[in-house]
Amino acid sequence: MVVLEDVEKTYHTHGGIVKALRDVNLHIEKGRFTVLCGPSGSGKTTLLMTIAAMLRPTKGRVCVNQNDLYKMSIADRARFRAGNIGFIFQMFHLIPYLNVIENVNLAGGVAGRSRNTAQARDLLRQLGLEGRVFHKPAQLSAGEKQRVAIARAMFNRPKIILADEPTGNLDPENAASVIEYLSEFHRSGGTVILATHQLQAEKLANQVIYLRDGGIERHD
Repeated sequence: MVVLEDVEKTYHTHGGIVKALRDVNLHIEKGRFTVLCGPSGSGKTTLLMTIAAMLRPTKGRVCVNQNDLYKMSIADRARFRAGNIGFIFQMFHLIPYLNVIENVNLAGGVAGRSRNTAQARDLLRQLGLEGRVFHKPAQLSAGEKQRVAIARAMFNRPKIILADEPTGNLDPENAASVIEYLSEFHRSGGTVILATHQLQAEKLANQVIYLRDGGIERHD
């Protein structure tokens, strides 16, 4: 499902060259629940963004579902991402002037699909948000915002969910709920790659990858 070969990501800063990723070689099979662990600055977010076709590596090859992402045109890569990958951000990234159901339906527009309000409502019902469909993000709790973000990520029925610290801004109860939703997606046959510090997520994982200083320290 996901293959990285000799991947590096280098930034040139006023302080010198920073290697966010260094010599990353990784193979994640279809249907895996993979957890990325490591301290802040270890490269977890950079790695997820690279897999998500959002960040071109300086060097190396990234393939998802047998597609070499960075040999695609920008437009083809965006279409592939919209149809195959769901991304859940720590900071939610909801559109503030759209209500809940509009935020979820937005994913369909990105993928070039017509809006499907019934599907969006069904997802929101499954996530316990049926009473919030016409609320704006500012009217929601942090846990509700993250559940809207999950619904948006799942709207296009992606093959893979990438989640970057999705529980980082949540209390323990809401964090456990988010991990359970991701686990349900995994049990249904989906592939999950999750960057997190939650020990509960590590217990659910088929594969745990430890990152340090942009490189893979070890696999479990």
